Amino acid sequence: MKKEENIYIYNDTFISLLNLCLILLKNNIIPFNIKDTYYQKNLFDNLIYLDIKEDELILDYIVNNLGSKVLSTIYNVFNSTDDNKELIIYYFIKFSIKYKNKVFYMRNLNSVSVAIKISNYVSSETHKYKGFLRFKELKNKILYAEIEPVNNILFKLSNHFKNRLKNEFWIIKDVGRNILSIYDKKNFYIINAENFKLYTNELSNEEVNIELLWKDFYKTIGIKSRKNDRCRMNFMPKRYWKYIIEMSEDNEKSC
Repeated sequence: MKKEENIYIYNDTFISLLNLCLILLKNNIIPFNIKDTYYQKNLFDNLIYLDIKEDELILDYIVNNLGSKVLSTIYNVFNSTDDNKELIIYYFIKFSIKYKNKVFYMRNLNSVSVAIKISNYVSSETHKYKGFLRFKELKNKILYAEIEPVNNILFKLSNHFKNRLKNEFWIIKDVGRNILSIYDKKNFYIINAENFKLYTNELSNEEVNIELLWKDFYKTIGIKSRKNDRCRMNFMPKRYWKYIIEMSEDNEKSC
C-alpha cells in the first residue's frame, strides 16, 4: 500500500465512515487523513469526495467477518472526541481484517492500543451516566433529564433507558451538543434541540415534593463535621454534580 497525501471526506455518519474505510482498504489506499464534511480545509489540503452509499449491510459484514466486539470498539471510537478518530478506525479495521479476533492482543500496534483505550473511556462514561442520570417529572408527565458528557453517548444511553423505562415518555438532553433524545414508548429519536420547544422549569407537584423530601433526607443523614468533597469526588467526579438534585445547593454556593 502506498500512502497518499489526500484527505478523504465522509458524510458525517458511522455507516458512511465504515463504507469509506472498506472502499479505501479494498483499493489498497492509505489515506493521509479522513474527516467529516465539517472539516475546515487548510490551504494545502487536497480533499477527496467519493460517492459513498449509506449501505447498512456494512454492519453485518463487520459482525460476520470481524466480530461484534470489533464493531462495538470502533463505534465507541466514532462517538469519542478524539481529533484523529476516523484514521484510528481505518487502521483498526485494517488490522482486524488481518488478525481477526487476535487484534485485541496486538497492543504493540499503536492504532490498536489507542482504539481500545478510547473505546474503554467511552464505555466507562456511558456506564457512569446510567447511574448518575436523574430524571425529573414535568407537568405534562414527561420525564426529563440533562447530561453534559465528554463523548457523544446519547444514542447508547437512550438504548439503555429504552429498556429501563419502556413504559414512560422521556427526554434526555445533551446540553453541550444541544441535542435531544425523545422516547415515545416505542422508539427514541435524536434531534437538534433548536427544533423542539421545552418547558423544563414546569415540574409536576409530585416532583417538587419529592425533591424537597430527598434534599431534607440528604441533609438529615449528612454529618457536617465529616464532609469531605475530595472523598465525594472519588466516587462521583465533580462534573456530574451539576445535574444531581441533592448536590444542587452545593453547586449554587460554589458559583
